[in-house]
Amino acid sequence: KEGYGNDDIENIKRLREVYESKSMQSDVLHHAERLEGSVRNTGVHAAGIIIAPKDLTELIPIFTSKDTTLCITQIEGSIIEDSGVIKMDFLGLKTLTILKNALELIRQNHGVEVNIDDLPLDDAKTFELYQRADTIGTFQFESPGMQKYLRELKSDKFADLIAMNALYRPGPMAYIPKYVDRKHGREEVSYDLPEMAEYLEETYGITVYKEQVMLLAQKLSTFSKGDADVLRKAMGKKDRKTLDKMKSKFIEGAISKGHPKDKLEKIWTDWEAFAQYAFNKSHSTCYAYVAYQTAYLKAHYPAEYMAAVLNNAGNIEKLTFFMEECKKMGIKVLGPDINESLKGFAVNKAGEIRFGLGGLKGVGEAAVESIIEERKTNGDFSTIFDFIKRINQRTVNKKTLESLVYAGGFDCFTELHRAQYFCVPEGETVCGLEKIVKYGNIVQTQSVQTSNTLFGDLPMVLDVKTPHIQPCPHWPLTEQLDHEKQVTGIYLSGHPLDHYKFEFNHYGVTPVGEFNEVKDSQMLQQANANKTFKLLCLVAEANHRLSRQGNKFGTFVVEDYTAKTELVLFGDDYVRYHHYLELGSAVLICGCFKQRMYKNEFEFRVSSIMLVENIKRQLTKQLQLAVDVRNIQKGMIEFLEENLKKHPGGATLKVVVSEPKENLLVNLVTINNGLEVNDDLINFLAQQPEIEVQVATA
Repeated sequence: KEGYGNDDIENIKRLREVYESKSMQSDVLHHAERLEGSVRNTGVHAAGIIIAPKDLTELIPIFTSKDTTLCITQIEGSIIEDSGVIKMDFLGLKTLTILKNALELIRQNHGVEVNIDDLPLDDAKTFELYQRADTIGTFQFESPGMQKYLRELKSDKFADLIAMNALYRPGPMAYIPKYVDRKHGREEVSYDLPEMAEYLEETYGITVYKEQVMLLAQKLSTFSKGDADVLRKAMGKKDRKTLDKMKSKFIEGAISKGHPKDKLEKIWTDWEAFAQYAFNKSHSTCYAYVAYQTAYLKAHYPAEYMAAVLNNAGNIEKLTFFMEECKKMGIKVLGPDINESLKGFAVNKAGEIRFGLGGLKGVGEAAVESIIEERKTNGDFSTIFDFIKRINQRTVNKKTLESLVYAGGFDCFTELHRAQYFCVPEGETVCGLEKIVKYGNIVQTQSVQTSNTLFGDLPMVLDVKTPHIQPCPHWPLTEQLDHEKQVTGIYLSGHPLDHYKFEFNHYGVTPVGEFNEVKDSQMLQQANANKTFKLLCLVAEANHRLSRQGNKFGTFVVEDYTAKTELVLFGDDYVRYHHYLELGSAVLICGCFKQRMYKNEFEFRVSSIMLVENIKRQLTKQLQLAVDVRNIQKGMIEFLEENLKKHPGGATLKVVVSEPKENLLVNLVTINNGLEVNDDLINFLAQQPEIEVQVATA
């Protein structure tokens, strides 16, 4: 340090730091070069299977893994076919299980063996189903957008289903209106070259499949089958270099066959655009065929097919959705019945779908099998006492019986209602169900003892008297529904909010389940601060209380189809809104998340509450109906005219008439006289899926 000033020493330190960092960078680069190209980790493709002409060990390196008993290739899937093998992906499809279950139910109920692989492809009832777009629960064709196009297409042949399967994707979807118009003769079918008609005729002059490009490349130019396959792969991978090379070969070969260059340039340009969404006809055909099978079964055996769909719904939301579809189809979905239910959803003799015993919480598999076996062997149960005498109480225990009562499994025994099983009469210590269980135990014990004596033929069990179950009030609907939901996950007898589907769909309502996600996350609360949430819900619990200081407040549990949530009202909010929050009330609660004073926390503050029955009258500013001009019918106009006169109100009616071919719109708006949204109008719109409904709220 002698002879150097402080500044010099600092400069030397900096220089040393730079040197060390450069040295470190050099080491990192050296090691990175050694790592580059090395295998970072191995993975196993869940569906990828290698097929080879001989033992794999003679062709490719393999290894084993604890994840599977199969051998695993050491070559990446993207290049493995270069080693002389074929890679296939075998994917599982839940729809195949649905078909299998449906066929078994059809066999059980109708004694018919349907050969699912030999269905007629021109079945009228199936195509009527597609023309109505009644495709909920079928394969591939059940989305709202697809249903809209199916109603316009009015398909009458299997080829239409193949084309729609290929076209209904982000890129080619724009061609669907043209496909529909050409099918129905509203637009002329044209071809760039007359020779193209041979392969494009089935799709009305529109290129839909990769196979069409391959065949046209061979027909118009000098491409071999191998060249056409290379073109297919290049289009699928969007390989620009290969496509550019093949363009000159295609055009030169096609010119040599006498085709004009300007037409060929256009065709190739169209193909390059097509490459962004090219689809295999073989793939689309297979999917369309499975879809057709599901539609055939839904058209001919609707109850059995929908029972199979319900058995494979997968979650409560889907289950509720498909049960709603059954109602629209006129098929009743009934709760469990001890004399009709099987393990899963099944169809009874009246063509109604019964909830399965295996879907009840607290009812084990052994109990279900025991009940069904006894019923098959000795016939239906006549009363609850007949049931308890005959059933094996080691498998069907008290918990099982409680679940069956809660779900309505014993409702077929009309001498008792659900509340009587759990009612403890005044002056007694046991409920009705405990008396029944005790009676069954005594009968079965005496039966065993009698059969083991010299007097086994004496009917000693007749001395046991059936217990008297005291009458009591029925459960309120909300309590009954709550018990049903506890053991099945859904409401079976109905739902108090069933009458308000229109309000759910058109007034900006947030599902309680979605609201809870925000409520439980400070981050989401901050992101949604001051955003208004509307909760259309049922009051499930209402507790009106006094604080230690003598101030009134209330805690309330509200719920909809998706979830429950708790709300607390204090002070002026409680005084203003407490009369709305009574047990069983259906209400619309509006509010937002606001930051607490002096704290970095948020709380939900209620801004308004109203009864659900007043929503349509008080909140509707404008009702907009959008309809394609091709779907307008005389009856539709007559109904709207009559309804406007019958239900005058403050809401504006706006009708938007569209003509998609020329992209034309006409807006028709009421000026002097508005309307009040009413049940007749809502029911009419529910029957007219081609009318798109929007509500502007006040």
